[in-house]
Amino acid sequence: MEFLIANMPPIMFLTLIGFLLMGFPVAFSLAANGILYIILGIYLGEFPFEFLGALPERIFGIVQNDSLLAVPFFTLMGLVLERSGMAEDLLETIGQLFGSVRGGLAYAVIFVGAMLAATTGVMSASVISMGLISLPIMLRYGYDRKLATGVIAAAGTLSQIIPPSIVLIILADQLGRSIGDMYRGAMLPGLLLTGAYMVYVLITGLFKPNATPAIPESDRIYKESNGKSGLLSLLILSVIAGVIAYFFVLETFSAKAALDEKILTGLLIWGCVAFIVAIINKVLKLGLLSKIAERVVFVMIPPLFLIFLVLGTIFIGVATPTEGGAMGAVGAILLALARGRLNMPLLKQAMESTTKLTSFVIFILVGSTIFTLTFTGFGGQHWVEGLFASLPGGEIGFLIVVSIATFLLAFFLDFFELAFIIVPLLAPVAESMGIDLIWFGVLLAVNMQTSFMHPPFGFALFFLRSVAPKEDYKDKITGRLIERVKTSDIYRGSIPFIIIQLLMVAIVMAFPKVVTHYKHTDTHIDPNTIIIDAGVPSNEEEPAFF
Repeated sequence: MEFLIANMPPIMFLTLIGFLLMGFPVAFSLAANGILYIILGIYLGEFPFEFLGALPERIFGIVQNDSLLAVPFFTLMGLVLERSGMAEDLLETIGQLFGSVRGGLAYAVIFVGAMLAATTGVMSASVISMGLISLPIMLRYGYDRKLATGVIAAAGTLSQIIPPSIVLIILADQLGRSIGDMYRGAMLPGLLLTGAYMVYVLITGLFKPNATPAIPESDRIYKESNGKSGLLSLLILSVIAGVIAYFFVLETFSAKAALDEKILTGLLIWGCVAFIVAIINKVLKLGLLSKIAERVVFVMIPPLFLIFLVLGTIFIGVATPTEGGAMGAVGAILLALARGRLNMPLLKQAMESTTKLTSFVIFILVGSTIFTLTFTGFGGQHWVEGLFASLPGGEIGFLIVVSIATFLLAFFLDFFELAFIIVPLLAPVAESMGIDLIWFGVLLAVNMQTSFMHPPFGFALFFLRSVAPKEDYKDKITGRLIERVKTSDIYRGSIPFIIIQLLMVAIVMAFPKVVTHYKHTDTHIDPNTIIIDAGVPSNEEEPAFF
């Protein structure tokens, strides 16, 4: 009994892990574990009964948290866009655009994965959409199965690190930091990760040319009547729009303005110019743009507008993340309406899924609150601080151990379980060490991203397995017999991308500026420059207040 009382926090934590490994729901495991040890602690006289008085206030605080409204807004936005066929249009168009390049389909999947991440923020929608559309095409043209499945799963997980990710909203809430700052901090690591995936495809194509073939000339559908690709007109349009956007940004922003504001504004202006030119060309039938140029503009620009509507307004400071999510949801509905794909069944399905996911998050938050309160009542925070205080290497040693532990736990726990269990325990320790919590949160987010790729429990792998062909089938276009995709192909294909994600964890850890650049967007006031004049005017006039 003395051993139990002295080691209550670690025993409580291990009991929770046991509940989860037995398959009990996360929310109820957290809450039941907390209540169980509250009863045990009160019985043993080791738990202050007064602690329970804080529980109702904590639960009401969750329900009244305006920041969490961003979760249903962004979820609804992503589900409406996914069901409106935007992913299919993007994959077809970008696939044709990059089709003549070796590995072009893989580049297209990564590029579209990043765009879907910046517009939907829903990993399951991205993986399933790309698995259904791109995987059969990649298999048709002879792509290596491991590369094809790995690229699709990895591109789908970009929605966990590229804003407006729901993962980042949860992390910001658990760390007690601004969602907008978390978005700014995560933007550059997300883009670097996207670039790293493309570099891997490039290197694979150089050493294994047969693993990443180009689309045959006969299968490229957007060709001109003279047989040319039409890419020249797209290049010219892009350059002209880019020059106009560059000079607009140069004249509008000062040199000290935030990089993300400049990039997003530049993309908006580029898109506006290209879209206006394409509309004028189509209405007046001027013939200035090729088929592929028109297709790219009309398919890519609307999502870019939506990205600016959401992220641009947040980064510039016009809207809060909750307001940005609301505008994004409305924008997604209008975009689906403009495409003629909005109907009541679609809207009903999206709203039902949104309600389920939001309820899931709130219930886990409530369970996490009960668990954390109990853990704190037993002095768990002091136990965690003591556990990490003796580590060699100080701040870096702490971050390395946390990263290794998170990576290992990700084999068995998904993101939500990790975010709601370990983040509340580690955040106070990180803050006491002087670690920037936004940097800490992004570091955890990149690391937790591996939980979606880990064999055998990675959710991205599960989603891909559900849509990948389980039996040999005859291709409808070529008539060839295509061999099925084995589960081992999916697992082996994920390994290189897990390594890339771990390298990104090391980069974020070694170069904090990759994340902490978000601080330069704030206005800093030097207290030493503030002058307070409390003198009384010497004349009879009313005193002036400055």
